[in-house]
Amino acid sequence: LAQEAEAPPAKQKPVRDPNKGAVTNLPLPRYVSLKGREGNVRRGPGMTHRIDWVFTTSGMPLRITAEYDRWRRVEDYQGMGGWMQFNLLSGVRTVLVTQDMAEFRDSPDAGARVAFQAELGVIGRLLECNADWCRVNTDGEKGWILKSALWGVDPGEILE
Repeated sequence: LAQEAEAPPAKQKPVRDPNKGAVTNLPLPRYVSLKGREGNVRRGPGMTHRIDWVFTTSGMPLRITAEYDRWRRVEDYQGMGGWMQFNLLSGVRTVLVTQDMAEFRDSPDAGARVAFQAELGVIGRLLECNADWCRVNTDGEKGWILKSALWGVDPGEILE
């Protein structure tokens, strides 16, 4: 009697972590900024896909939600987005002020002196964040602002 050979176990593909980018293995979602003065946003990850719109604000914070080859799916503070080539994006962290006449203070304390105010939509460079406050540079002026008045940083995110 011929014995049936036992089939070798099927090789399983390692399960990809959905919280990490398929290309970079960096966390998803994560924040970046627009590198130049403009960047085409396409319907899909490739030059053959239609351009849906163009981001035109240098330094604008964007959230990466997916990766494919040299493409990143991004969205802005309104949730609008699509696919952009990775070389149009910068790892420099910026934030968008989401309150009108937001108050920037001398220290991360609601009782601290107001150093300056910024209008809704102002973009600043993120310098550091604790649990509730971020230190931001807007046009050379530096101050602490409540994290809840910003888009481009997650609520629990700490940056040193």
